[in-house]
Amino acid sequence: MGEEELDDYESTLELALVQEYKAVVGMFNYAIETDRRFYLANDVAIEVRSTGTPTLLEVTLHDAWVWDMYRSARFVPSVRILTFRDVNIEKLPKEDLQP
Repeated sequence: MGEEELDDYESTLELALVQEYKAVVGMFNYAIETDRRFYLANDVAIEVRSTGTPTLLEVTLHDAWVWDMYRSARFVPSVRILTFRDVNIEKLPKEDLQP
């Protein structure tokens, strides 16, 4: 596979992912962004695991969707994230997401 074919393939995957995101975002209550991934979820719990420096956070998501164009199954029942980095959790405004 040549470089141009690979670029076309990745562009096609990314476009399909954006379209899937637009189709499913209204089904979820929260958008969660970490340094490695972006998620949509209906239930989010965050717990501080260590209060030292740096602080270890455990984020648990239920009924989630993962933004990852290389995953074959983006809907997952639960996700557990352990991180020392920032986590952004936003409650999605339902009225803005309806078509």
